[in-house]
Amino acid sequence: MRFLLKWSAGILALLATGPLLAQATGPSGLAEPKAPPVAAVNTATPTADPSNILNIQLSTGGVVSILLRPDKAPLAAERLKVLAGRHFYDGLTFHRVIEGFMAQGGDPKGTGEGGSDLPDLKAEFNDLPHVRGVMAMARATNPDSANSQFYLMLSPNLTLDLKYTIVGRVFQGMSYVDGITKGEPPANPTRMVRVWIGAPPADPATPPVETAAPAADLAAKLGAPATLATTPAASPAPAAKAPARKK
Repeated sequence: MRFLLKWSAGILALLATGPLLAQATGPSGLAEPKAPPVAAVNTATPTADPSNILNIQLSTGGVVSILLRPDKAPLAAERLKVLAGRHFYDGLTFHRVIEGFMAQGGDPKGTGEGGSDLPDLKAEFNDLPHVRGVMAMARATNPDSANSQFYLMLSPNLTLDLKYTIVGRVFQGMSYVDGITKGEPPANPTRMVRVWIGAPPADPATPPVETAAPAADLAAKLGAPATLATTPAASPAPAAKAPARKK
């Protein structure tokens, strides 16, 4: 009788530990940590408001329209609006463009070391993922060093999430982003002919141009003045860098 009671207790104890063993043992047969639950990511796109749309006319053709997300990165969104209003980006290049990764621009020096005369921005890392078409702020090693440079993702790369401030995403003209000249730097880099805030053009197709000033008829089509400010001079702002490719 005593033997039967001990045997029954052993069976009950083994059944009780079964689920725990099942959770702790992975497919390789070794103990593996249980994956934490994945938090819901808010990727809902807000209503398109012309005051939050950044348009970039490219010298290689086409207008790229980006919906900024001041709800996720208010400081960075405001910085882009201010610099676009000052024509800071007009004539600047995409100086670092890596196939299948990203296109970086917004540096008056064209080397990745320049910025505007405005102070650097505090990091606004958020829950938006680095998917294709995302616009994020480039920075130096210091997380609080973003200034004027930004990059556009050509392909998703989620290893960059929560390391750079995502400020918007392309919703029109992504094919023109794909056409930005590749190189580090490119021999003949794509320029931003004009950058402005406002409603996107009904037809984003524009021909390639050689100069920073659009033709009068093209300016009328884009709702932009034909006379543009010259490319701003290099400023003493601290160096900024784009993310390194990570696999």
